[in-house]
Amino acid sequence: MNRRVPFWGLLYRRECLIPTWRGLFLFTLLGLIFVVIAVSSVHSFLAVTEPVPAEVLVVEGWVPDYVLGEAKVEFERHHYRRLYVTGGPRETGGQLSEYKTYAELGAATLVLMGMNKSAVEAVPTPFVRQDRTYASAVALKNRLHQQASSETGINLVSLGTHARRSQLLFQKAFGEDSRVGIFAIENREYDSRRWWKFSAGVRTVVDELIAYIYVLVVFPFA
Repeated sequence: MNRRVPFWGLLYRRECLIPTWRGLFLFTLLGLIFVVIAVSSVHSFLAVTEPVPAEVLVVEGWVPDYVLGEAKVEFERHHYRRLYVTGGPRETGGQLSEYKTYAELGAATLVLMGMNKSAVEAVPTPFVRQDRTYASAVALKNRLHQQASSETGINLVSLGTHARRSQLLFQKAFGEDSRVGIFAIENREYDSRRWWKFSAGVRTVVDELIAYIYVLVVFPFA
């Protein structure tokens, strides 16, 4: 109820509801439950594994060697036609190496791991200031188009919580006519079941969550 008081028509008194201690306890409890559910589920949401039927496997070249090794295992297990490695210019060490991009370095690493050189193909990406994953996806799409590939589905291998965002960006690049599956390889820098206890886990999850929200909300208009 609003009760007007004689303050020359400029002010009025408003009555409002204030929670009791029982109400505060209930609201606090609900808030804690929400936080616990969010913390326990956010990592699994970001580190998603959702493969689709495909003959092409893709791995992001910047990932650690053990992720490349898992991509090799997946390639051999399901007999893909080809394994593409994406990635832009190397941020460190490029001047001291014959491999100037993560794509070339990742492809060479896979060959050293025992893969047939004819089954692996590097897809380098030019330097971009932002949205490097999307640029890699566009470069791969163009390469497949140049090769007159009729692929309608690809599977992507990425590292941990980066997987959800990579899948979304590759899907945006390839369009609705293609299906993009994803494999998230667990990040060995921390225990994913208790990521909040590790500084690397907190940094990774928070950064990737913010980046994923950016892709959902801002990226289409950037």
